Amino acid sequence: MTALSHSSEAPPEDEIPQASDSHLDEQAGSPTRQGVALIARFVRMHPSSFFMSLLGGVSWALLVVGATYILGRITDEVIEPAFDGGVSASTVWLAVAAMFVVALLRGLSVGIRRWFGSLTETRSQATLRTEVTDRLLVMPMSSYRRHPTGELLANADVDITTGTQLLMPLPFSVGVIALAAVSLVSLFTADPSFALVALVLFPALAFLSRYYTNKVNGPAAQVQARLGQVSSIAHESFDGALVVKTLGREGDEDLRFQAASNQLRTERLVVANMTSVFQPLIDLLPNLGIIALLLVGSWQVDHGEATVGQLVQAVALFGWLAFPMRIVGFMFESMPRSVVSVKRVDALLAEPIDPAAQTPALSNEDSVGADQTAEPVAELLPKGPLAVEVNGVSFEYGGTAVLSGLTFTAAAGETVALVGSTGSGRSTLTNLMMRLDEPSAGQILLGGVPITQLNPDELRSAVSVAFQESFLFASTIASNVSMGRDLTQEQLDDALDRSRAKKFVAKLPMAQDTVLGERGVTLSGGQRQRVALARALAREPRVLLLDDATSAVDPVIEAEILGGLRTSDTTMLIVAHRLSTILLADKIVHLEDGRIRSEGTHEELLADPEYAALVRAYESEETREHDQHFAEDPDAGLAK
Repeated sequence: MTALSHSSEAPPEDEIPQASDSHLDEQAGSPTRQGVALIARFVRMHPSSFFMSLLGGVSWALLVVGATYILGRITDEVIEPAFDGGVSASTVWLAVAAMFVVALLRGLSVGIRRWFGSLTETRSQATLRTEVTDRLLVMPMSSYRRHPTGELLANADVDITTGTQLLMPLPFSVGVIALAAVSLVSLFTADPSFALVALVLFPALAFLSRYYTNKVNGPAAQVQARLGQVSSIAHESFDGALVVKTLGREGDEDLRFQAASNQLRTERLVVANMTSVFQPLIDLLPNLGIIALLLVGSWQVDHGEATVGQLVQAVALFGWLAFPMRIVGFMFESMPRSVVSVKRVDALLAEPIDPAAQTPALSNEDSVGADQTAEPVAELLPKGPLAVEVNGVSFEYGGTAVLSGLTFTAAAGETVALVGSTGSGRSTLTNLMMRLDEPSAGQILLGGVPITQLNPDELRSAVSVAFQESFLFASTIASNVSMGRDLTQEQLDDALDRSRAKKFVAKLPMAQDTVLGERGVTLSGGQRQRVALARALAREPRVLLLDDATSAVDPVIEAEILGGLRTSDTTMLIVAHRLSTILLADKIVHLEDGRIRSEGTHEELLADPEYAALVRAYESEETREHDQHFAEDPDAGLAK
């Protein structure tokens, strides 16, 4: 959220995230060349449907020229003779049949072009969305920290839709180009002076389209960047609705959204102003060509150098060109936006792959889309609870050292408490153990095996983690606990019981089948944490990481949960901030500024004044919490 302010004025422009196009570096060549390269890329994705749509577009162009040729012949051989001496009925019916057949075939070509053009567009969108989804699933957490959620949503939705926008008019536009080329031949055959008018018109249209495409490229990039900003601000405000409402930030958030929307509107108006000039010119030029053609054609007919039918044929051809040129104009208008949008998608696809999302045998480039039928990697971990070894582990974030040379061991089946003040690096260490981040130095071993050598599935099946911020999906409690695993009712009940969630779940309207609100908002903080803990326990882990996972639970209930977990055949590392939790641990690792200050039992560490002061602070906080919750039902968790 932005800095809190209750000013009624809109925030200054420098407080609104500015459009960043550092990742939108121009490729070699003009925007038109980039657009052509983008089209070639889409064609390579789905060539069969594209070429079928192209066949429909080119067939339409040939049939249009054929229709105008037949119209010219009918004018010369049916209509004019009808005024002079009349024509036979068979000639009339033959003319009608010819026009009918050509119209029927032209309609069929339109259907082919539209069907396969739409198929190409939707298939390309599906391909890009699959690539984006695949990359989102394997991106490291550092990439998520760099990109706001709203921007990622815009990449996966708006940018892909806009990026493929030029595909639908593309077959028609190619058909129009074919129409122009064949028309030029047809006009030259009818009368060279008619072709001269076309030779002036067509290059003018091409120059105008190219000029517009180059001119609108920069503003189009800004529009797409502003769209991502608006999406990010909206997502942030909705996601932080609780903070917004409790701090009375509704007005300020509205002003922040309005400021970003106004910037988006300004950028869109720049593009709209260019389009408002470009589109009328595209409409105007073919009509000017018709006027010029009528003037030239009338002169030629009067001097007997062309027939009325040939003039009708030429005018009909230019009439056909008037509307299709708008489609070509739309394609050239869409091209810069599509290029920019796909660049934004490509920037996301260029994000690195989380090493933890790959099997050790695969490289970054080969991991996505790897052969799923390959032989499974043999399990390396021994059976039973696993020892955890942290050897010289360091970690930096943004050039700042967060952890420095951490070394300690948690024996198999041992419970180790990680204590320290805020910012000491406890949660970072938890992330490293799950390979949500990679250490800058050192290594972590499970059961004597470096976690970098483990198959991701093996690591995730051996280690479970429950965080302080417990995320629940808008689904049933049962599905939130099982998370796609095929659990028996007995396993589900056992996980809920061990997390001390079974009693309050039984009191819900539909017990385990109760559908939770988004992020589990229909439960209290303590209830959410216990359901999330049940989810971690349901995996039957051999190493359990608890990152303040019971911080919102009543201290009495927390003691029951942790006491019960100690009896299980599991190695536990607990980020602790309560004395009762610390006393349950076999060993304590005291962290300070990313380093291990001391290590040992509670009694041994009391000799350290810093540890003693930390414990007194924990004890004081725990006493206040106990007094606060004394009169509450322990099974209800914290009051909402």
